[in-house]
Amino acid sequence: MNVDVAAPSLSRAATGACRVCGGALHPFVDLGVSPLCESFLTCEQLDAGEMFYPLDVKVCGTCYLAQLAEYVAPEKIFDDYAYFSSFSQAWLAHAREYVAAMVERFALGAQSFVVEIASNDGYLLKNVVARGIPCLGIEPAHTVATAALAGGTPTRMAFFGRALAEEMAAAGQCADLVVGNNVLAQVPNLNDFTAGLRILLKPEGVITLEFPHLARLIAGNQFDTIYHEHFSYFSLAAIEALLARHALRVFDVEELWTHGGSLRVFACRAEAAHLEQPSVGRLRIAEAAAGLKDLATYTAFGANVEQLKHALLTLLIECRQRGARVAGYGAPGKGNTLLNFCGIRTDLLAFTVDRNPYKWGRFLPGTRIPVRPPEAIEAERPDYVLILPWNLREEIMQQLAPIRAWGGRFIVPIPWPDVVA
Repeated sequence: MNVDVAAPSLSRAATGACRVCGGALHPFVDLGVSPLCESFLTCEQLDAGEMFYPLDVKVCGTCYLAQLAEYVAPEKIFDDYAYFSSFSQAWLAHAREYVAAMVERFALGAQSFVVEIASNDGYLLKNVVARGIPCLGIEPAHTVATAALAGGTPTRMAFFGRALAEEMAAAGQCADLVVGNNVLAQVPNLNDFTAGLRILLKPEGVITLEFPHLARLIAGNQFDTIYHEHFSYFSLAAIEALLARHALRVFDVEELWTHGGSLRVFACRAEAAHLEQPSVGRLRIAEAAAGLKDLATYTAFGANVEQLKHALLTLLIECRQRGARVAGYGAPGKGNTLLNFCGIRTDLLAFTVDRNPYKWGRFLPGTRIPVRPPEAIEAERPDYVLILPWNLREEIMQQLAPIRAWGGRFIVPIPWPDVVA
């Protein structure tokens, strides 16, 4: 296999300065080099080289934003995007519950306007449409945006930032609710994006942002949530610092199960009447106690990740030596980070399966592991199934419960490699 490691241009390389506040950057975790996590290969591409880029995350010593240099432009990442939100039943239920809660809490109705940024295939806004509430999704990836439009969700194919927000505001499209689920991490120019949020928001409007919580990433060894699509990794402290630069503030926060532990922050204009809830102060205290403002916490993480890598490889090599066959379940971005960092190839993982037909017959980036339909598990009867989207482990183990009939077991790699009968 031919491998090219990209040498970033000066405009995209790490400069030693924080992308939000300009503060000095310090080491966090270096995962070597990896290809773009959603760039699945066709059979015809197997004889060609792949571009690998650094996965070296730093942390700002001033605002504590963990960040990856912009080695790859978002336009390249989202050109042929393969992640469709609607293939997870748990995620669909999460979206339904969110919409119901927001409609009730903020009295949304036919006179309201809801905007979701990075609306994917319409998985969330279809619940808004069903309630007769005017809405618009903003989604740059044509693959998923096309699916949203086909499903009846109003969608605009574009990247969001200050310019688009000004255009929408001028057209009378300011929002009562702006939704941003797992999008902030994918934005290299956070100041431009956040300035756009304020412009788009009505005076008493609300922004909700969901993102994996940096505290949970560190505590749970969740290094596989690091990939080129994610330029930044957030704590409440980092979010508050970013929003404050644009006259926005957090007034409530919820801790969620999603993606191994996420935050949902509620934000508004600094001058709005929304009262700060006690949850915000409690989480500030908890983050300080967890060491999120201590650089030693970040430097220790890399050593933990190395130990996890060795433990997983030892387990898979022992399976191989015993003649046991291991297959994977899922082809998520996080799985590709894990497999490439650990150096796992088809000698240790014969194949993986995924519910997304787009990925069938393709191969994982870097590792070249084939992706097959879920029925391949029943047909091949592997001894172990490595669950790559481990944050959905309960849903997946329930779906694959029949493997126990032939003695099959599950391997859950995060927070520590574990065999589950």
